[in-house]
Amino acid sequence: MTTIPHRIALTGTLEISRLVCGLWQIADIEKNGTLMDPGKGADALRAYAEAGFDTFDMADHYGSAELITGRLLSRYDGGEQRPVAFTKWCPKPGPMTRQVVRKGVEERLSRLDVEKIDLLQFHWWTFEHPAWLDALHEMERMREEGKIEALGLTNFDAAHLAVALADGIKIATNQVSFSLIDRRAAGALSELCTKTGVKLLAYGTLCGGFLSEKWLDQPEPALIADWSRSKYKRFIDAAGGWGAYQGILTAVASIADKHQVSVSNIASRWVLEHEAVAAVIIGARLSETEHRDDNLNVFRFSLDDEDKAALDAAFTATLPIPGDCGDEYRKPPFLTASGDLSHHLDAVPSVFKAEPVPGKPGRMRVSTGTIWEPLAGYSRALRVGDRILVSGTTATHASDRCVAPGNAGAQATYILDKIAASIAALGGSIDDVVRTRVYLRDVDKWEPVSRAHGRVFSGILPVNTLLQAGNLVGDYEVEIEVEAVCA
Repeated sequence: MTTIPHRIALTGTLEISRLVCGLWQIADIEKNGTLMDPGKGADALRAYAEAGFDTFDMADHYGSAELITGRLLSRYDGGEQRPVAFTKWCPKPGPMTRQVVRKGVEERLSRLDVEKIDLLQFHWWTFEHPAWLDALHEMERMREEGKIEALGLTNFDAAHLAVALADGIKIATNQVSFSLIDRRAAGALSELCTKTGVKLLAYGTLCGGFLSEKWLDQPEPALIADWSRSKYKRFIDAAGGWGAYQGILTAVASIADKHQVSVSNIASRWVLEHEAVAAVIIGARLSETEHRDDNLNVFRFSLDDEDKAALDAAFTATLPIPGDCGDEYRKPPFLTASGDLSHHLDAVPSVFKAEPVPGKPGRMRVSTGTIWEPLAGYSRALRVGDRILVSGTTATHASDRCVAPGNAGAQATYILDKIAASIAALGGSIDDVVRTRVYLRDVDKWEPVSRAHGRVFSGILPVNTLLQAGNLVGDYEVEIEVEAVCA
């Protein structure tokens, strides 16, 4: 009989529970401005830890979760194995200088009252702002200094995880939505993680409680009051609606009955059985009835071929959630609690600035700060009327650093982000692109570059030319230029 959660090694020195206790509920409890008593909160967390649920996940915006966890950690001396604490740093996009990054990390250290953060996870709102790489490189330096045990990401898609890895960042985890409803993480992201050894931490596994017996054969709710269910109801709608969801729930209930476990156990087990997944994140209920014993049931059975076939059959009636992991925060349909983050993204400062062209009324241009632009006398992008022309662009970060040397696919991803930011600075969008030209050092690397191109343009379908250009200057594997027409 399993009495504590199974464990898994994230690194050579960091071992965690495969059921991680998420502390987002603390922010909900404190939303009226009344903070939890840190001592009482720590008491509640200690009860989890003593039952083997000794790994906790929080964030800089989860109310006083870090302070409460810090109080808990302070109760353990060097001779007793203390709980593991994950936290997240979610800065506002802007320049990620050494000072900015270190201040953000030091604040996490202070609030947790530790000398080293077990796992520090990083979230970034828009990849068109390239300072996310600056932040990760500084955090990597702090990891090497011993202030961070392991470095993780949250809500990164496969393409940008690949960029981080190819650029030399040692990433241990990526925390993403993953459930029977939202199966995006089972695709390209899991493939990359399995190949590279990065582990997934899965949240939303129970879809805010929708994957439970409570909702089986129930009518679709007309109104949802709490933010969590509001968010996951949007996922259900995007996956085909209430009927398709009920089909999955019916299949899960039948499997649960067969194994004599709960619907939630089946939902969690399905995610845990994916090779790339290290753990699922469950809510730590600090003020409600606890479900630790039921959660342990996920380790008392396995899904057999018949179970998996029944689930696959139910999936056929659903629609795939659009895009890749994390897209819900960066592009429509914004499958979040509010359902619309456009106002938030519109407030993100542009990394590039458009300037008028002297002597040419109506013309605007953008420079991106590379050493090549003033040397060779050109602009990154130029707007003439409703046309935007973007120069051949390489994966150059800041003035002259080559991103992801030797990795053509990662370089293409970075380039297309840079192009999108250049177009946006001139009042257009990537949706306005009508022509792309791709120049390769080695034509044998066409596929990863084409996949990066397809990730951005599969819904736009501009005309395209791809050719081998032979040797490119520097360590660059690919160069891309585009033309856009703004309606």
